[in-house]
Amino acid sequence: MQTRHEVLFNQLEAYRSELLELAEAAGEDAADRIPDGFANNIRWNLGHVFTDQYLWIRALTKEEVPLPPGFPAWFGYGTNPSRFTAETPSYGQLLELLRQQPLQLRERYGDRLEESYPPTEMGMHTIEQVLVRTIFHEGLHIGAVQAIRRQLNRQAANAG
Repeated sequence: MQTRHEVLFNQLEAYRSELLELAEAAGEDAADRIPDGFANNIRWNLGHVFTDQYLWIRALTKEEVPLPPGFPAWFGYGTNPSRFTAETPSYGQLLELLRQQPLQLRERYGDRLEESYPPTEMGMHTIEQVLVRTIFHEGLHIGAVQAIRRQLNRQAANAG
């Protein structure tokens, strides 16, 4: 029987695979388009999922995390693609960072999931609890990417 920690990392990897499949199917051409009724695009959603996971871990542990410079300004809570600059990572770079992140999290925190810290604003006090929250959050953004793709397809069909 798998431990709950193995199940947690398996869930993280499954959700991440789903997000990456959607992102790859959308393609880079669609990644930066913001459809009518949306504030963000697919590229922003990908960067936000990556960034959010590390920001929550950093908020809990007060440790440095492998978050590239600029990511909170581009992809943090409340941001949008209008903040993108020439230095914003390419779609391919984001996909690669997202592919690597679950393994990095497992290697870096796999044996520390139950360490207790002062609670965050949501009452989480372990890395395990933070990962549960970020997996849920990733699921929300999977839905956002699906909705953006549907709307882009509708707009393309109506234009053509």
